[in-house]
Amino acid sequence: MTTPDSPRPRRSGLRGFGHDGPSPWTDLERPPLDERALRLDLLRPGALWTSLDVVTETGSTNADLAARAKDGAPEGAVLVAESQNAGRGRLDRRWNAPPRSGLFLSVLLRPQGVPMERYGWLPILIGTAVSAALDRIAEVRTGLKWPNDLQAVVDGQERKLGGILTELSGGAVVAGLGLNVSLRADELPVPTATSLALAGAGTTDRSTLLRAVLREFAELYGEWTAAAGDPHASGLLPAYTARCTTLNRPVRVQLPGERELLGEAVAVDGDGRLVVRTPGGARHPVAAGDVVHVRPQD
Repeated sequence: MTTPDSPRPRRSGLRGFGHDGPSPWTDLERPPLDERALRLDLLRPGALWTSLDVVTETGSTNADLAARAKDGAPEGAVLVAESQNAGRGRLDRRWNAPPRSGLFLSVLLRPQGVPMERYGWLPILIGTAVSAALDRIAEVRTGLKWPNDLQAVVDGQERKLGGILTELSGGAVVAGLGLNVSLRADELPVPTATSLALAGAGTTDRSTLLRAVLREFAELYGEWTAAAGDPHASGLLPAYTARCTTLNRPVRVQLPGERELLGEAVAVDGDGRLVVRTPGGARHPVAAGDVVHVRPQD
């Protein structure tokens, strides 16, 4: 029993148990990332990754790393956000997600010995690495809609798991990844989206997934830079085409200038462009556009 003059009970100091301020454990299924443990596992002498920071919230990890790149930050910086409030995807699409419901990160790259004209392969490389890591670690069969939208089949339909955005800044490439991990059905931003949890993943532990993704990427990136960015010599092109769900099917491509291209996606060329064969037999390489997989009834 205490009296008004008695000392206040000593607080435990544990987050959520007598700790002043909000607890990061408000959703027990979505624990925060352990920055220290991730650093111990991933930041090693001679490894690609040179720094790793986890922030509670930011506008955009890409924007933050782009600013660092302009200040001369070295290759290998990794920035992870538990929540983003101004995330961007391809074609400047905006998106957001509940805190700690996914992996929201960017990496800073300065590809040594790779001609700048081959930098366009980096988003494809990242997509290939993430897809391979998820297949192995999450036990979810994933694919890549050209160029790098991560997909999984749920309820018989292809649905988007995540996307990748790369930007040039300060002579470096900043590559961002947004991956839906534990989003529930009522949290999906659009009906065509999904998450690893909804796809029946063997694990949705974000630390495990992050380690796997960064290690897979580092290995493929090392092979690609050793081959001066050559997609054939590095093995990147066949690795990507084996995962590309767009190939050998009818597509509708929304091109810049409100133009549209209909045909069959028949190849990815040496520049990473999607080759579409129109009904008349002409082949059109597409460098940029929004691809829709056309079903027979479409």
